[in-house]
Amino acid sequence: MSANSNNTPATYRDAGVDIEAGDELVNQIKPFAKRTMRPEVMSAIGGFGSMFAMPTKFKEPVLVSGTDGVGTKLKLAFELNQHDTVGIDLVAMSVNDILVQGAEPLFFLDYFACGKLDVGTAADVVKGIAAGCEESGCALVGGETAEMPGMYPAGEYDLAGFVVGCVDKANIIDGATITKGDVVLGLASSGAHSNGYSLIRKLIEKSGVDMESDFEGRKFKDVVMTPTKLYVKSILALLEALPVKGMAHITGGGITENIPRVLPVGLTAEISSNSWELPPLFQWLKAQGNITDLEMYKTFNCGVGMVIIMSADNAAEAMKVLAAKGETVYQIGQIRTQGDGEAPTVVV
Repeated sequence: MSANSNNTPATYRDAGVDIEAGDELVNQIKPFAKRTMRPEVMSAIGGFGSMFAMPTKFKEPVLVSGTDGVGTKLKLAFELNQHDTVGIDLVAMSVNDILVQGAEPLFFLDYFACGKLDVGTAADVVKGIAAGCEESGCALVGGETAEMPGMYPAGEYDLAGFVVGCVDKANIIDGATITKGDVVLGLASSGAHSNGYSLIRKLIEKSGVDMESDFEGRKFKDVVMTPTKLYVKSILALLEALPVKGMAHITGGGITENIPRVLPVGLTAEISSNSWELPPLFQWLKAQGNITDLEMYKTFNCGVGMVIIMSADNAAEAMKVLAAKGETVYQIGQIRTQGDGEAPTVVV
C-alpha cells in the first residue's frame, strides 16, 4: 500500500502519496505484509501490477473474485479512533464471500483513500488487513493509498478490498444439488460483523450508551467493533473431509435474504429460532430499537455468520470437523418443499 521504496516488494506499491509519507508507511507495514506471502507470489517482477502464479494443485482451476468494503462501521472507527480491526473486517467480507463457492483465497489487494494521510492510522488499518490475510492463508500482494485533499473530512478515510481465489471446476459449490431433507448448519458469528451499522449507530446515539461501559465483561466499544469472523480455515477443512451442497455468508440482508441465494427453485430453508441463543449484542439492539423478529433476521446475522447446507447423513460428522477447528456450530434447520406463496427462507 505504499510506493517509492526500492526495498519494497515490487508487487506492493502505489503512487498516491508523497514519497516521504509513502516510505514511512511502507517501513511500518512491510514486515506484516511479508508474513502473508505464498510461494506463488512473483514479487520480484513488475512494479505497476502484482503477479501471482497459478497454484499447481488445481486440476481444472476456476478463478473466483470478490470485492467489498466495511460500510458505515468505519464511522464508529473514526469516532472511537480505533482503526486496528477494520482491516480484518475488510478481508473477511471478501474472503468469506468467495469461500461459499468452494474457493480457496489466493491473494488480496486493498484501496485506502483519504483527504490527508495519517501514517499511524493507515498503518493500523493495513496491519489489520495483513492479519486477516495471514489468518486466511491469503497473500497481500498490492494496494493503493490515495491522498485526495477535499474529498474526505479530516480524520476520515474509505476502504475497499479485492480478493481472488481458486476452486477446481468439479468442486464448485453452487447449491444445485440441494434437496428436500438436507440439513442447515450455522456457524457462530463474532458479533455484528460489518453489516447493519447504519442502524447500530442510530441505536447507540439514541440510547446514549457509554462506549467505555461494561457489556458482558467487555467494554461496549470493543463488543460493537469486534471484527468479522474469518471462516476460511474451518470451511476448507470441512471441504477436504465431506461433501457440501451449499453455503451462504450472512451479510447485508441477514439470514432470510442470504440463504435463498443458494437454494434451487421450489425449496425453502426452514430455520428454527430455538436452535441457537440470540447473543447479548443483538438482544440489546432488538430492545433499543423495538425491532421485530422479522426485521432482526432481515438486517443482522443474529449470531450466525455462515450457513452450510449438506446431506443429513453427513451433518453430525461435519459438526465434529468444524468444532475441532474451533467453530461453534448449530443445526439450525432443514430444507423442505416450498409452499404456495411461501418465502424461500422462513424462521419459525
